[in-house]
Formats: sequence, C-alpha cells, structure tokens
Amino acid sequence: MINLKYVNFDPKLHDTYKVAKYVYDVDFRTFDMLFKDEKQAILTIEKDLKKHKPESNFKVILNDDGELIGMLMAYISKMSIIEFRLKPLKLIIVDILDYFVLCDVKKGDLYVAEIAIDDSMRGQGLGRKVLSDVIDYAKAKNLNRVTLDADFRNTGAKKLYEKIGFKIFNKKRVKIGSFERGMQNMELIL
Repeated sequence: MINLKYVNFDPKLHDTYKVAKYVYDVDFRTFDMLFKDEKQAILTIEKDLKKHKPESNFKVILNDDGELIGMLMAYISKMSIIEFRLKPLKLIIVDILDYFVLCDVKKGDLYVAEIAIDDSMRGQGLGRKVLSDVIDYAKAKNLNRVTLDADFRNTGAKKLYEKIGFKIFNKKRVKIGSFERGMQNMELIL
C-alpha cells in the first residue's frame, strides 16, 4: 500500500481542473442535471475552486511521488460546511440540494463530505485507506463518530462503507420534478 499525504488544497499550488474533476465525480448525477455537459460542469467548478482560500477542511491527496491522486473534504462537528462567497447559481443549487439530503452533523462528529480517488488509481484500496486514515484521525481527536453519506444509487460506495463498519442511521430524499436525489446517512461509532 502506498503512503498517502493529505495537504490543504491551494488553488495556487494544485491542479484546479483535476480537483474540479474529482468534485464532479463525487456528485456527477446532480451536476449533469444542472449543466449541459460534463466539461461545462467541471469548468464552472474549477472557476469556483480558484476562489478558494487554503483551508484545513479541503485536502488534496498526494502519493509518494507528490502526484495529485484524489481529494478529501471533512469537517469536525458543526463547522461551516458551506463557504460563504459569491458562487455561480448552479453551484448554489447544489449546496441547497445538499442541505436537504446530507447528514446532520453533531458535536463530536467528524463528517466526511467528499472523497474522490483518480480514475487511474481506483480499485487499489485507496478509498479504504483514506477512510482508515480519517477514522484514525477521529479516534486520536477523541471524537464520537465518523459520519458520511452514500447516494442511493452508489451501491459500491455503500458496500465499502459497510465493510469498514459504517451503519445507516437515516435516509433523506429530495425530489424536484423528475430529478430525485437521496442519501443514506451513515455513521461509525468510535
């Protein structure tokens, strides 16, 4: 298993297009509903990412060679999940949809908002490794639980989370016209 390094995302240092692609991959169904095509969605996400300030909640994942291979967004307790700044309307819509389906984060929780591994690196156990590192971090901080969300349609992610020990504690769904988005809110009690 390769060692992973977690570094605060900095749009001045990291490939914003690649990171935008990771953000898109995590929630492609919602982005596809809002944008004409994948490329337009990624370019809009990238433009927004370039406005980010380096922050500890948004990490890029580097391999032993310092190559960008993924991203992780995680928050402790009731920290602000939505950074307040001017955003394109379609990205604000994504934030609003998230509000209705994502976990309710409580004091003592570490919430995993997004994990993405580069397409070329999938199937090598890196997602499991990232979650293991997150769980170890949460234990070291004496937190109560790690929470995350599994899209109803992403059975592969749900199976991975269950193998690690996560259990469903809530289900949320939002439906607007023919668009439906639902999440299984999952937790791992520490």
